[in-house]
Amino acid sequence: MKDHAFATILKTGPGTSIQDLGRIGHAKYGIPVSGVMDERSFNWINHILKNKENEAVLEIAQPGFRIQFEGSTSVSIAGANAKISLNGLEIDNAALIKISPKDTLEIGAFISGARVYLGIRFGFQTQEILNSRSFYERLTTQNQLSKGSKIPYFSDSEWSHRSFAKAKWTTDWYLSQELSAYPGPDFNLLSEETKTNLLSGTFKISPLSNRMGIQLEEKLENELPELPTNPVYPGTVQLTSGGKIILLAKDAQVTGGYPRILQLTPDSQSILAQKRPVDALHFKLLLP
Repeated sequence: MKDHAFATILKTGPGTSIQDLGRIGHAKYGIPVSGVMDERSFNWINHILKNKENEAVLEIAQPGFRIQFEGSTSVSIAGANAKISLNGLEIDNAALIKISPKDTLEIGAFISGARVYLGIRFGFQTQEILNSRSFYERLTTQNQLSKGSKIPYFSDSEWSHRSFAKAKWTTDWYLSQELSAYPGPDFNLLSEETKTNLLSGTFKISPLSNRMGIQLEEKLENELPELPTNPVYPGTVQLTSGGKIILLAKDAQVTGGYPRILQLTPDSQSILAQKRPVDALHFKLLLP
């Protein structure tokens, strides 16, 4: 039997939000996709919890997060490798955690990775707008959660007391520095020298990165012409006339005037989501 309950955030840094797979099909209205930055971790959580594939989760971008649950349930944690504790006791495997009333879960230091995902049985039940619960500043009533925020969910004491084999979440996959990408619509406007520099170079993540886009520190000299505004998508790699490389993320605008030189694969977008400032990466070109 499902009952209504609330989870209360006792502590959080900036950048904690509710996300699912986002809003598809609204670009013509200027509405970005939004949704989880790391779909691989999101999919794992809903699989482990036996949820429907698009149940909403918490995306946590800073260590020092604490939440208390009102009713029994089960939760799953994936994404960055972080120190997890339940009622003050450290948990070795946080892939599936049974929750009792008044339990407090804490996410401490990130050992590796940049974003932790916390999912719950049946998903978090926040407001749904355009078939998505994903926060987006210009559309939803809030763009991030704060201390004292109460998040609705369905408690299920019967399901939470079942026994399941616990699969172990691994993080080796996002330690790769390689991002696979297809040629973008404007790739062939690059000179052969610029193409070589792009595909042979190593680049570092800039601190000037967020859910709209991730910049790289190194510049790529080019002689690209000015272009009219064209459609862009999460994973589009843009190159400015000044040489800045910008990798568009889930909250990015739906059109842009910079040349679109690459398009990251979905797996590479998940890897990118777990990169921290100064982490290194390089591109691998896939032929269409």
